[in-house]
Amino acid sequence: MKRFLPFAVLVLAGLWTGMSLFAPKSVSDDADLARFAKLPVLVGGRVKPLDTVARNSLLIIHTKQSLRLPDGKSISAIRWLADTLFDAPVADQYPAFVIHNAEVLGLFGWEQSDRNYFSFAELTPFLKQIDEQGEQSDKLQSVQRSAYQNAILNLRNGLVLYQRLKNSVQPEGTENFAAELQSFAATLPEAGKAARQAQSGETFDKEKLDGVAELMQHYGQLAELAYILAVPPPPQSGDWRSVGQTLIQSITGPEIHPVVKLYASLGDAYRARDYHAFNANVDLLASRITQEQPIAAKRARYEFFFNHVDPFSHSMVLYVVAFFLACISWVGWNRPLNRSAYYLLLLALAVHTFGMVSRMYLQERPPVTNLYSSAIFIGWGAVIVALILERIFRDGIGAACAGAIGFITLIIAHHLAGNGDTLEMLQAVLDTNIWLATHVVAITTGYSAMFLAGMLAMIYIFRGVFTRSLQKETADSLYRMTYGVVCFATLFSFVGTVLGGIWADQSWGRFWGWDPKENGAVLIVLWCAIILHARWGGFIRQRGLMIMAIFGNVVTSFSWFGVNMLGVGLHSYGFMQKAFPWLVGFMISQLALMCIAAMPLESWRSFRTRTAGIPPTKQRGKLSPGLVVKT
Repeated sequence: MKRFLPFAVLVLAGLWTGMSLFAPKSVSDDADLARFAKLPVLVGGRVKPLDTVARNSLLIIHTKQSLRLPDGKSISAIRWLADTLFDAPVADQYPAFVIHNAEVLGLFGWEQSDRNYFSFAELTPFLKQIDEQGEQSDKLQSVQRSAYQNAILNLRNGLVLYQRLKNSVQPEGTENFAAELQSFAATLPEAGKAARQAQSGETFDKEKLDGVAELMQHYGQLAELAYILAVPPPPQSGDWRSVGQTLIQSITGPEIHPVVKLYASLGDAYRARDYHAFNANVDLLASRITQEQPIAAKRARYEFFFNHVDPFSHSMVLYVVAFFLACISWVGWNRPLNRSAYYLLLLALAVHTFGMVSRMYLQERPPVTNLYSSAIFIGWGAVIVALILERIFRDGIGAACAGAIGFITLIIAHHLAGNGDTLEMLQAVLDTNIWLATHVVAITTGYSAMFLAGMLAMIYIFRGVFTRSLQKETADSLYRMTYGVVCFATLFSFVGTVLGGIWADQSWGRFWGWDPKENGAVLIVLWCAIILHARWGGFIRQRGLMIMAIFGNVVTSFSWFGVNMLGVGLHSYGFMQKAFPWLVGFMISQLALMCIAAMPLESWRSFRTRTAGIPPTKQRGKLSPGLVVKT
C-alpha cells in the first residue's frame, strides 16, 4: 500500500484538477449564459469577456463572485450581470451591497444586526445622502479616512458602478428596446430633412425634429453613463464604442449598427424569458463580433476558460495538502508521504505555471505587472527553488516550504484581487516590456528567495524549540539550504536593483533618487550582504544565521508592501489601507519568533533530548557543533 500511495494521491489530485477543464453546459430550456459570458467588450481600457466584467463588478460591489439570495439559493456573477443589464427591476431586489459599518447603517436609521447585505431598492431613498457623504470622503487622502468614510465611499462607488452597468447596453426602464430602435431608425430620414429645412429657413416639421432631439438627448445620457463599451470597431480601425455613442453617431450613418440591434433583441428576449430567441441572438452577436474582431473574440473565449478553470484556487488547495503531507512525513511513513507531497507539489506548480502563463498571454506582458502578479510570481519562484532543494536533500523540508509559501502567496494574491480586474492596464512608466522582463522579474525573484530562506529558518526554529525532531543531520541540511538560498537572493536582489536604476535613468532621468521603493530594494541587498559577511567572518553560526534570515522576512515584506503604503514616491501605486494591520502583524510575529530563537539552547526541546543525563558542567562540551552559536 505504501508503495502505491504517491501515485494514488497524484491520480486523485489530477482528476480533481482536470474536472475544471470542462466548461459548464447550459440547460436546454434556459438562457445560454456560458455563451453570453464569452462575448468580448471593452472595460477599463482592456477587451475582456462579459464573464470577467461580471466577476469583477460583483466582487467590487458584493466582495464575492457569487450572490446568495434570501431564499438560500445562489446565482452566478454572469446571471447577476444579465439581470442588471436587461432586467433591472429584478436585479434591484438582489441583496448585493455590503454594509458592515454601524455608522453607515445609522445614517439610514437602521440598527446593526446579523444582516450585512442590502438591495438597491432598499438603498434608493438614501442615494442623495450616500452621494454627498461619499463625495466628502473622496476629497480626503486614503490614509486620512476613518472607517466610516471608507465604508460610505465604497458603498457610493458600488452604487455608481451598478447604475452605470444598468445603462450600458440599453436605457434603464426600457420595455421594448428593439421596437424603440426601429422607430428611431424610421424617423431619422424625416428628421434629417426637417433639420436641413430649419437651417435654410424653410418651413419644417418641428414635431419630428423635437422627437428625434429628445431621443438624442436620451442616448447622450446613455453614452455618458455607460460602463461597458459593447460595440466593436471595424477590422483594423477605430475604437470600441458604447451603445449610446453608436446611436448618436448613427444620425450621419446609413443605419444603426447591427451589434446595437442584436443587443436590443437580446435584452427584450431575456426580459420576456424567451430563451430560445435569447440564445439565437447570442449566437448571431458572437458571430458578428468574431467577424469584426477575431483576435479579441479569441482572447475573450480563452479568458472565459481561464476564469472557469481558476488555476490559482486549485493550486492553493494542492499546496496546503502537500504541506500537511510533508509535515506528517516527519512523524511516520517518511518515504511514501514525502514522495506524495513532492508529486502533489509538481502538479500544483504545473497548474500555477498554467495560470501565470495564461495571464502573460492575456496581458501580452511579462509575468509581473502589479502587486497581484508579484504575489503570483514570488510564490511560483519560491516553490521552484524549494522543490530543487527537496530534490537534493529529500528530507521533506523543501516540500513543506514549497507548500507553505505557495499557499501563503496565493492567499495574499487572492486578497489583492478584491479591487477588481487583476489584468488591468499598466501605468505609463511601467508599460515597458524589456524592463518588466528584467528588472521586475529579477527583483521579485530576490523576494522569493528571501521568503524561502525565512521559511527554512522558521522550520529550523519551530522544530528545534517545540519538537525533538531537529537532529544534527536535519539542522545541518537546513543550515546549508538557508545559506545557499540567501546567496541566491543576494545575486538576484543586487542585479534587480541595478537594472531598476538603469530603468529609472531612462524613465526619469536619474539613476537613484532615494524613492521609498528604491530604498526598500537596497535594504534587501544590504541585509543579505550583512548576513553573508557575518557568516564568513565567524560572527554567527547556525542559530545566528537562522535568526538573521527570519529578520529578512521583515525587511522583504517592508520592501514589497510597506513602502507602497507610505503613499509617497513614484512607486506608491499599490497602497491598500486594509493590508496595513496584516503587514504589522506579520512583522511582529517574525520579531517574536526571533526572540524565541534567542532563548538559551537549554530551553530547546531538541537540545534537551540530546543533553539528557549529561552533568551541567559537561554539557557545554557535548553540544552538537551545528547548534553552537558564536556571539
